[in-house]
Amino acid sequence: MIQIKNAIKTYQNGSDKLYATNNVSLDIKDNEFVVILGESGSGKTTLMNLISGLDSVDSGSIMYDGEDICTLNDKELTKFRRDNTAFIFQAYYLLPALTVSQNIKLGAFLSGENEIQKIIDSLKLTGKENKLPAALSGGEKQRVAIARAIAKNPKVLFCDEPTGALDEETGKDVINYILKLQRENGFTVIMVTHNENIAKYATKIVRMNSGEIREIISC
Repeated sequence: MIQIKNAIKTYQNGSDKLYATNNVSLDIKDNEFVVILGESGSGKTTLMNLISGLDSVDSGSIMYDGEDICTLNDKELTKFRRDNTAFIFQAYYLLPALTVSQNIKLGAFLSGENEIQKIIDSLKLTGKENKLPAALSGGEKQRVAIARAIAKNPKVLFCDEPTGALDEETGKDVINYILKLQRENGFTVIMVTHNENIAKYATKIVRMNSGEIREIISC
């Protein structure tokens, strides 16, 4: 279980202090599909970055099965992210000089995952292993990004607007791929988006505004 307790993150804006997250608390059970909703500037991406260890709180705690990652030093935090988390972003972040297979193997290298072809097949990328990202459609690039993340065998998959650059139908396919892989592999999904339609896939919906959680709905 992940437990966020009274997490505060501020940024200085001239003489003003802006609260990106303001005393946020949230419990996330293992294997949940959590969708964090909010407009730009609501604090949803900051919250995801805090939960994943990409950013640090000013005060509060982020607990994974009772261990507070806020107490870890940089080396320990890097190891924690490597061993436990994976990320899917809107911008894909594929390496353009590497093939589909090589991009996916980057994730596998971090985890020791050997079933690369199984992942490629499950995401309908068979036959595209030797293509470069420039030769792929947007949906195919996102599937490669998903495959790379899954190849890490993560305990928690963080998704930041993973369908934001895709058309509606391709976006649905991407979400369904993530759900299928979650069922097969058993991991927690924490997804940040402003797309209300994605909420219907969630086991828990978190609505944010002005750095605060306004509503939590268990589905």
